[in-house]
Amino acid sequence: MQTGYVYHDDYLKHDTGLHPENSGRLTAIMDGLKESPYFNRLILIEPVPAKADQIHYIHTRDLIRTVMDLSSSGMQLDLDTPTCSRSYEIALLAAGGVIIAVDAVMDGMDSVFALVRPPGHHAEPDRSMGFCLFNNIAIATRHAQKKGLEKVLIVDWDVHHGNGTQEAFYKDSSVLYFSIHQSPHYPGTGSVDETGAGGGSGYNINVPLQSGAGDPDYLYVFNAILVPAARKFKPDIILVSAGQDGHRDDPLAGMNLTSEGFGQMTGVVRSLADELCGGKLVLALEGGYDYDALSESVVMIFRALIGECDAMSGMETGSGVWAEMGTKVEAVTETRAGAGMGMKTEAGAGPVSDHTRQIVEKVMELHSGGKIL
Repeated sequence: MQTGYVYHDDYLKHDTGLHPENSGRLTAIMDGLKESPYFNRLILIEPVPAKADQIHYIHTRDLIRTVMDLSSSGMQLDLDTPTCSRSYEIALLAAGGVIIAVDAVMDGMDSVFALVRPPGHHAEPDRSMGFCLFNNIAIATRHAQKKGLEKVLIVDWDVHHGNGTQEAFYKDSSVLYFSIHQSPHYPGTGSVDETGAGGGSGYNINVPLQSGAGDPDYLYVFNAILVPAARKFKPDIILVSAGQDGHRDDPLAGMNLTSEGFGQMTGVVRSLADELCGGKLVLALEGGYDYDALSESVVMIFRALIGECDAMSGMETGSGVWAEMGTKVEAVTETRAGAGMGMKTEAGAGPVSDHTRQIVEKVMELHSGGKIL
């Protein structure tokens, strides 16, 4: 199984100073990967910058000029989104990194994780925001379609709703957008009743969860909603907005995911890619602001991509498989706690919350009899 990663030291040159989205994130990821037993099994893919015309697949010409002009002066794009003199250039390289990851899986590589920055899923067609300059995953989606892949499934597990990605494809039935995120939280979008419009009605699935949701909640949602929706949609490729800021140690959110939980979610998505679209799977880095949690989570994601987490990825509907997944999550938690690894006893364990079950029921009710569920 060939698994690749996109990386370049130039991603560190988007200099944001002491901002939470800073170059230390990628440094921590690469340090953790190099120390892991999986690093020598990964294939490095060097990115090339996206062209302005490729950015224009999603963004207006005015926005592209604005990012270029403000970056040249090191000005803020909004209150949360700083730039430096090289930010426009590096933003092109980030979008290009996800584009080349799509090319790699279309050329036969099984999966690729694009370790890029700045992140992208908050960037709207006409506005940069939320640490994001250009929407890397959305641009790569259109690139995949221009290369002949008709239907794209985007899975967004960043703790923040991907408002920019949703807006880009809200009226488009060729893209199924699935987001699981904390709510209420920035940017304030992503309610369950935002299901798409026009021809895209029913192709936008939001699962907003309360603060405190953890591995059992996320895996329950994946099993109950994502798996059947993906099977009905039958994508030609799966792209993931992989933000690890839902981790229990992340300072910018309030979720309770463990590093193993990210590996388990990756196992589910990888199994879906194997089943539905010849294994074509691309992940793009989004959030994650605790260095240790981010690094460990990315290592677990790669573990799943190379096939080491198959036993932990539930794919079938039904309480039996879910009970098995929950038991394995609890076993991982007990093992880590017993080894003195500092995991809270509640992290990764326990039942699915009533709120999560209610949200799942509401999502299924809204989409019942529709095009996807």
